[in-house]
Amino acid sequence: MFPWLFLWAPQLQLPFSGDVAQRIEPRTQWFFDGIDTASGDPVIERKAFEVATYGRQLGLITELLLDMAEQTPPRTKAGRESRQRLLAIQAEIERIKTEDAAGQVAMVEAGLRRLKTHHKAEYEALRTRLQQALTAP
Repeated sequence: MFPWLFLWAPQLQLPFSGDVAQRIEPRTQWFFDGIDTASGDPVIERKAFEVATYGRQLGLITELLLDMAEQTPPRTKAGRESRQRLLAIQAEIERIKTEDAAGQVAMVEAGLRRLKTHHKAEYEALRTRLQQALTAP
């Protein structure tokens, strides 16, 4: 090996091949970064979100609005069309929730079958715990 030859060795750097600096700490507040700081107090927004998520808040508003629209139907064509769209959106969201629940049930059932087949002792222990949990008041 001749170290003096390295004086003539070219150093070629292709695009994206230079020094890299990367933050590796997890960002756990990514959702609240989307809240404009001028729109309110981010700390209060975070605490309010812990009380009721935006989805839950919108769900309650939708239920109330549709109930009010049922009691006093909209008078304009645009109002009636908006009510129909809101009903369709609400139905679609309920369908998504139902499908998610069915998927969760199927996943639990598959896990229980696998546990019963491959780990009988753990399955029996879990079955006992689940029976106790389901019969507890």
